[in-house]
Amino acid sequence: MIMNNRKTFKILHYALLVILTAFFLFPVLWVVLSSFKPQSELFQIPIQIMPQQWTFENYIEAMSRGDFVRYFSNSLFVAVTATIITVLISIMAGYGFSKYFFIGRDFLFMVMLATLMIPLQVIMVPIFLQLKASGLLNTLWGIIIPPSATPTGIFLARQYMATLPNSMIEAARIDGAGESRIFFHIILPLSKPIIATITIFSFMWRWNDYLWPLIVILDDKKQTIQQALANFVGQLQINWSQLLAMTTVAILPVIIIFLVFQKYFMTGISAGAVKG
Repeated sequence: MIMNNRKTFKILHYALLVILTAFFLFPVLWVVLSSFKPQSELFQIPIQIMPQQWTFENYIEAMSRGDFVRYFSNSLFVAVTATIITVLISIMAGYGFSKYFFIGRDFLFMVMLATLMIPLQVIMVPIFLQLKASGLLNTLWGIIIPPSATPTGIFLARQYMATLPNSMIEAARIDGAGESRIFFHIILPLSKPIIATITIFSFMWRWNDYLWPLIVILDDKKQTIQQALANFVGQLQINWSQLLAMTTVAILPVIIIFLVFQKYFMTGISAGAVKG
């Protein structure tokens, strides 16, 4: 009787997971399938999920409209570079906050966390003026540098580093290893889960960011993929077929990054949430 109840519960559990997965993936699937539909099929009633007439014209026309490859490469450069900088800063800061003891460490950490409550709109104008004074306005580096040190990344890294045993670091110091060698040869290899987690979050944030590039970039040739997608929305009409096609292309890098790092993603999230 108990075995039957467990089996029934397991079946219901997996059935619920399948239903929830289908529910959340349906919008993405609809966008992908609709990108292969002619414009006339998008507004048919009743709505057809599968295209009746498959076509690649939406992709061809969208690619030929403007310099979409340049926008894609701009976003890729911004997302990859910003992610590398964010990961390095987060891991170094997390290591410092968790394994080094100095006066005001906890207070400084709490101040850093408090910045999470400050919305971008509050500090947008000061950052803009600073970029203008530094000559970074209308450059891709102006998009990359300001949000590189994220409190969220530092917090996750610090929580994960706190789970690493101090005895391991002390043993390395006794053996004569310097601080840089300990960090790069011991801490970094052990931090793959949290590195993967921060990488996924950072890449997703930078790739999908629209507001900050819109403020910083003035030259059309330096626009990112999200700004290029906005160009498909006209004042009087929207080219839905081409917009859906380019949206499908735009979501591919985020999916690829997640699939590459998913092995360590849940480990990093759970380990970073257990210990304070």
